[in-house]
Amino acid sequence: MSIEKPFEQKEQETITEVEVNLPFSVFLFNDDWHNFDEVIKQIIKAVKCSIQKAKAITFEVHVRGKAVVFSGELQECLKVSSILEEIALHTQIVS
Repeated sequence: MSIEKPFEQKEQETITEVEVNLPFSVFLFNDDWHNFDEVIKQIIKAVKCSIQKAKAITFEVHVRGKAVVFSGELQECLKVSSILEEIALHTQIVS
């Protein structure tokens, strides 16, 4: 007498590639070498924001020691960071 095994069905594994676009942020750090006007001018140049927004970011950097200046795609963050660093501001890109 033989025992028949029921038909075994193996699950087929499906691999799906998912592209993840992580948001990146450019942080600007406080220093003792640049005055408010220099930083405000460079932020406006880097992110093309209003003078009010640049002043707010500059004040946050001054009070907290750092602030997010820009968030977006890595390529855009690299551009913003390089413009800020033209006058030797200290930046960091974080994901």
